[in-house]
Amino acid sequence: MPWIWTAFGGLALALGAIGIFLPLLPTVPFLLLAAFCFARSSERLHDWLLGHPLFGPPIENWRQSGAISRRAKWAASLSIAAAFTLSLVLGVKPLILGIQAVTLIAVSLFIWTRPEA
Repeated sequence: MPWIWTAFGGLALALGAIGIFLPLLPTVPFLLLAAFCFARSSERLHDWLLGHPLFGPPIENWRQSGAISRRAKWAASLSIAAAFTLSLVLGVKPLILGIQAVTLIAVSLFIWTRPEA
């Protein structure tokens, strides 16, 4: 079964990497998922991910203290605003907008109440 964990880890890593460039896709949660999957399938991939100069630090910050960098907080906030703005522009129904607003506010509160790395 290790190959399934490796496949899920690879998919999560790919989505996290895409999230660096695509503002609506969160990067760090996918990196955390990739680390989780690789820890169950490949010590080599897990060590590589944690040692990576771009991907490793956010994972370590989260593991050590649940911290999110200020830059990541601002990037997440801009992504949240962009997602909600896109929904407004597309004319999403008011009920859905309300649900989305409550969810995005809760996510924002979670992000901004985490310690900073």
